[in-house]
Amino acid sequence: MLLSKTLRSSTLRLAFIYVIVFASAIFAVLGYVYWSTVEYVSEKLDRTIIVEGGLLISTYDSAGRSGLTALINQRVADQFFYEWAYLLTDASLGHVAGNLKSWPAALQGDQGWDKFTATDWPAKPTEPPLFRVTYQVLPDGSHLLLGRKMDDLARFGENITIGLVSAAGLFLALAAAAGISTSRRSVARIEAINATSREIIESGLRERIPVRGTGDEWDGLAENLNSMLDRIEDLVESNRQVSNNVAHDLRTPLTRMRGRLERAYNRHLDPSRYHTLIGEVISELDEILRTFSSLLRITQIETRDRTAGFRHLDLTEIAREVIELFDPAAEENGVTLELAASDRMDVVGDRDLLFDAISNLVDNAIKHGGRKGCITVAVWYRADGPVLSVADRGPGIPIEERKHVLKRFYRLESSRNSPGNGLGLSVVAAVASLHGARIEMADNSPGLRIELHFPLTGILDIPASGSEITRASEG
Repeated sequence: MLLSKTLRSSTLRLAFIYVIVFASAIFAVLGYVYWSTVEYVSEKLDRTIIVEGGLLISTYDSAGRSGLTALINQRVADQFFYEWAYLLTDASLGHVAGNLKSWPAALQGDQGWDKFTATDWPAKPTEPPLFRVTYQVLPDGSHLLLGRKMDDLARFGENITIGLVSAAGLFLALAAAAGISTSRRSVARIEAINATSREIIESGLRERIPVRGTGDEWDGLAENLNSMLDRIEDLVESNRQVSNNVAHDLRTPLTRMRGRLERAYNRHLDPSRYHTLIGEVISELDEILRTFSSLLRITQIETRDRTAGFRHLDLTEIAREVIELFDPAAEENGVTLELAASDRMDVVGDRDLLFDAISNLVDNAIKHGGRKGCITVAVWYRADGPVLSVADRGPGIPIEERKHVLKRFYRLESSRNSPGNGLGLSVVAAVASLHGARIEMADNSPGLRIELHFPLTGILDIPASGSEITRASEG
């Protein structure tokens, strides 16, 4: 099955196209090298024959046919010229001198260049040698033939041809094997992704694409897809958890309202009791409406593009206004609010959203930071940007729970009986994400310290003055 998919894959077709293109280019280059080399060797052979022929003609011009005959006999007897063919005949083509016995019938005309196979070559080789020859008619009617063996050139051509054919076969075999191997590997990885996708469709988001650890692009794709699946699973789980938490948070007030209304329906109450009942129901409805308002607020922050309205703000001033707002609540709970801040800390953002985020942090610290404690709101500058922190002296949050408390409706208590809807820190997370800020939680020994690390972008001035501690209220 995998082989059939490999043979039908676009990767294999593309690989074969590249093989054909590269093979054509390589064969064109090798062909050019072959023909240019053969041409060079042939020209060199012809020049050698021309030089030797010039010497023979010069001897004929100076010493006549007898001198030419003596030179040819000398050449034939010399082992250095064993690859040369000489033939001098009279006007009737009768043998006069040379190592050829008769004039080749293929050589016609008074002069020219040609090739012929010497069947009467005296060396008696296994195959008659092939010669490259030049011939002409001398002034006295004699015929002169001069040639040299082409065995080296022929062997060279054969070797080049064998090399080209062998290289072509080897190249095509290796290219085909590489193309099939590469395509098979690609198809196997794609099929693994498809198989995982089918399992996810059938059984849910628990499956992940296998990573082989090779560090190649396929592993990179698998890691990205697995990260995407992790994110989708987190979102699905978050939606499921939100649905469960909404059901839990709304069931209690709705149950209480139904019980009160049912009692009022089944009993005859005086007007004052009806007034009290209506007030209690309105209070329960207000709590439900606040929950939905917080959800809508988070959704608006996450989906609405509010960055167009960003402007330069003083983070210290916003923190000071929040402390002034929560000063009465802090006094009522016996909590001390302090501001530890520089003179000015400029950030770029939405003032209302930052005010809401800081307010939620301070409100949570007042509610859960312990009575008669101290809550410190600090604003300072680090090398990577401004930082705002809210620290309390309460029980804190366990390390394993800190990554969950930013989720909607998440509470540390499973009974969910304490006031609130578990959306305060979700609003803070949404505002921080919109402003590009990073949320960090740390132990305050005792208590919890939540820090908002704002990005360096958009800062106007780096404050030079030290921190001042401003006591906002005392319990």
